[in-house]
Amino acid sequence: MAVPGKLRRIEETDVENRRVLVRVDFNVPMKAGQVTDTTRLSAALPTIEHLKRRKAKVILLAHFGRPEGKVVPEESLAPVADALAELMGAPVGFCNDCTGEDAAAAIAAMEPGQVLLLENTRFHKGEERRPDGGKTGDPNFAKALAELGDLYVNDAFSAAHRAHASTAGVAEYLPAYAGLAMEREIDHLVQALEDPKRPVLAVVGGAKVSTKIELLANLVKKVDRLFIGGAMANTFLAAQGHGVGKSLYEPDFADTARSILRGAEEAGCEIILPVDVVIAQEFAENADSRTVPSGEVPAGWMILDAGPETVDALADSVDASKTVIWNGPLGAFETKPFDTATVEAARYVAKRVKENGLIAVAGGGDTVAALNAAGVSRDFTFISTAGGAFLEWMEGKTLPGVVVLYETE
Repeated sequence: MAVPGKLRRIEETDVENRRVLVRVDFNVPMKAGQVTDTTRLSAALPTIEHLKRRKAKVILLAHFGRPEGKVVPEESLAPVADALAELMGAPVGFCNDCTGEDAAAAIAAMEPGQVLLLENTRFHKGEERRPDGGKTGDPNFAKALAELGDLYVNDAFSAAHRAHASTAGVAEYLPAYAGLAMEREIDHLVQALEDPKRPVLAVVGGAKVSTKIELLANLVKKVDRLFIGGAMANTFLAAQGHGVGKSLYEPDFADTARSILRGAEEAGCEIILPVDVVIAQEFAENADSRTVPSGEVPAGWMILDAGPETVDALADSVDASKTVIWNGPLGAFETKPFDTATVEAARYVAKRVKENGLIAVAGGGDTVAALNAAGVSRDFTFISTAGGAFLEWMEGKTLPGVVVLYETE
């Protein structure tokens, strides 16, 4: 996403005695009415505590699940208020609606420094849909939300690719600022892709070229080197005339792969593909496997990981780079021994971050899981847990919930 101007940051404005609507991501795992993972709640704490210390009335907006405009008791945010209060060690109020008289009365009763969580925004159809069915939030619902506050803060980067009433629409009616978690996300993505220290290496893995066409097409114009791994590399190898046996690949996207390779050449971006691969006849835990050159996969065998020579080549590219952006595993990392390339490459990147000051930014669900498996999540410069929003930023798309937080001339 191209940065449109100066980001408005919540630290730069006075919030004392003001009603601050804060969009957070509290779409958390729950079982039997209990929050089972508080990671997303913890991510919101710095912004909440910042506003509390500065005597704001902190009013939290969030969605949960997919109730599609209906009140679904099982998808109430009430249990989240209890979990947040326990995490904070301080009371958190809860209101059974996010607009209307009940919400207005609950906010009017607040004292500066108090926190109130409003009910699931998706209990209202206007959160996700216009009256004509359009897939953006209803301006009337956004206005109803805005009437409850004096300022708006978006701290939910993971929902910022949605043009919903609570993620973008409210900013049409209130002064809008980035929360501390949002700032951190944007600052690192700008540092990695919009204004990076060069050379830049992008590592992109995953199963299908078809799901990452826009990502690859954008990256070849922005980075100096692009490593393509995972099953999507099989499509590129096949497009170059290499046999891939019974490996997962997309023959219908061979022309797309060749087009991306041409685009990279025109942009001066070096494409790095596996030079050797780990193959097996079955996809199973600890299946018999062997390593062969990329062009020598026998019929009846499938590629399940990158080989050691490929990892060495990737390590050389890491050494020649000052910034690394990572999205997706290099093989079928969930199944041993086909996690080897991903784990070894991730650990090498982490080592270079610590030793050489390499900037390493990663994101996407599979990526986070892979880096956790490698035990290096804390060693990367930044890891985004926002799957869709992270990918759309990398694809160069405008994120509705982000663009509204910038000053424009």
